Amino acid sequence: MAAKILFLVAVNLVHLCAGGNSASGGRAFSIDYKNNCFLKDGERFQYVSGSIHYSRVPRFYWKDRLLKMYMAGLNAVQVYVPWNFHEAVQGVYNFTQDRDLEHFLDLAQQTGLLVILRPGPYICAEWEMGGLPAWLLQKPNIVLRSADRDYLQAVSNWLNVLLPKLKPWLYTNGGNIISVQVENEYGSYYACDYNYMRHLRTLFRYFLGDDVVLFTTDGNTDKEMSCGALEGLYATVDFGTDTNITQAFERQRRFEPQGPLVNSEFYTGWLDHWGEQHAVVDTWKVSRMLAEMLAMGANVNMYMFEGGTNFGYWNGADHDTRFRSVVTSYDYNAPLTEAGDPTEKLLVIRDIINQFRTVPSGPMPPATPKYAYGFVTLRKAGDVCSQLNTLSPQGPVKSQYPLTFEEMKQYYGYMLYRTKLPRSLWEPTPLISPLNGVHDRAYVSVNGVFQGLLERDTVLVMNVTGEQGDTMDILVENMGRVNFGSKINDYKGLLSSLVLGRDVLTDWEIYSLDIDRAIAGGLLHPSSPGLQKEPAAGPVFYTGTLQPNGLAWDTFLKLSDWTKGQVWINGVNLGRYWPTMGPQQTLYVPGPLLSTTQPNNITVLELEQAPLHLRVLFMDRPQLDSTDKS
Repeated sequence: MAAKILFLVAVNLVHLCAGGNSASGGRAFSIDYKNNCFLKDGERFQYVSGSIHYSRVPRFYWKDRLLKMYMAGLNAVQVYVPWNFHEAVQGVYNFTQDRDLEHFLDLAQQTGLLVILRPGPYICAEWEMGGLPAWLLQKPNIVLRSADRDYLQAVSNWLNVLLPKLKPWLYTNGGNIISVQVENEYGSYYACDYNYMRHLRTLFRYFLGDDVVLFTTDGNTDKEMSCGALEGLYATVDFGTDTNITQAFERQRRFEPQGPLVNSEFYTGWLDHWGEQHAVVDTWKVSRMLAEMLAMGANVNMYMFEGGTNFGYWNGADHDTRFRSVVTSYDYNAPLTEAGDPTEKLLVIRDIINQFRTVPSGPMPPATPKYAYGFVTLRKAGDVCSQLNTLSPQGPVKSQYPLTFEEMKQYYGYMLYRTKLPRSLWEPTPLISPLNGVHDRAYVSVNGVFQGLLERDTVLVMNVTGEQGDTMDILVENMGRVNFGSKINDYKGLLSSLVLGRDVLTDWEIYSLDIDRAIAGGLLHPSSPGLQKEPAAGPVFYTGTLQPNGLAWDTFLKLSDWTKGQVWINGVNLGRYWPTMGPQQTLYVPGPLLSTTQPNNITVLELEQAPLHLRVLFMDRPQLDSTDKS
């Protein structure tokens, strides 16, 4: 295929810069405005980069993924820093284990890869709330991504912790960070607050110095570039295979008349939402456009080069006409799969890069081994209500009206709202969310019997029966906060009162559920031994074990005929499943999570209805593009 595009190499190279010598003779990375290029140690430099998110790849595999990117011919990687991944609780910072950013930077440097760092504070990335921590929403009127005083204070506190960690990793200080992005695609946000961007510029300069290359990235429109660009920050553009390259770079030139051409996000694939088609971007289009940009002397970052996985509750969501949650897999149809396996797209890209710079010699590292462990039959371990003492040992908060996740200071996962039926309902009576206040999905039971669900933007009414004084339990699922656009102030839980018939429901008991802690601690135990093999409707836990066979290889978990829920393996939250909605049918299980000598514990929280067979299947291949439940 590479032969088909050799003619592109002959494209006019007038934009390539002429090079030069470093005046100081030391390490330096800068912009040569006269010759329209980057300079690295005084010599012209063109980067060919790929995006990888350390927060979406198990630490065990960081080196493997980086080596594959290096062997594909990349000389740089682009990396986001998700603020909420490191400061999930205000003032508590975590840079250990899978959050060890500096270890990731060190591995990249050892591999021979430079780093283009994107520390936000907002990152989008189809990540929960675009990387902003949900505790910001405790200020009910806060204006995110603006010069709002409360927001700026939180941002300043965070950057005061993060940026000093990064300074030693700057290229001029002996590290591998060649440039740092300020904010992210700010021109796509309604606020267009230049004072906010000036504040960030001041902070970045204060902590990182005057020599580091700071840049912005915005979409390919005049409005986005106008609101996102700021003097002192080099303006770059992003676009995919559906764009005219010449016109896109002409737009960058209107905002940066001189300097290197940069596509900071060249889309090799795209994301998936539940209930929509699996996104695929044609390999030929990617390779053709990549060759054309490199021949122009442009600097290109491919987004994504490996997507990875939205483990746990880290997936984001979009809200244009309705709320759409991002799936667990972030495979992105990227050159490296969700499990880090090389694809045809990667090999074609490597051939293209090889026409412009020397690709490292030697074979591409192979795919990690996969294993089909087969079927495991689970057993019922009790419904959510029967496990309340374990899941919420602190007990409920009592409130006349519902409280949000943010007011309860539980930011992710699930909460339980409990009240009493105010009168007997002999006939089916509508339970209504009149202000569309269920964010995002509510599973309703009366006296432990599942009666149905309410769903944001989709199902605003359902019918309930019961007697006066019966207990109504409403388990509310946060399906990921909006990560893009004007609706990122995305509060979760019951945001407004529910109406049952003619009654506004009041007098709530609200339980924060720490499901992850309970499962990781092995605290869930079957509550009804005689019913362990019987599935039930509504939110129910099921458990089982995958017996060791001496192998700890990657595998993919398929839950055919299950409805919707969450899965944990050995206490690690793999993410959400929803095979009835699709397109994703399997969950990626990294081999390092598995034990070769001890039984591997499987816990499933099925929210609606488990199948009679109660089986799950471990496969040796993913299935990301079908609603077929076979």
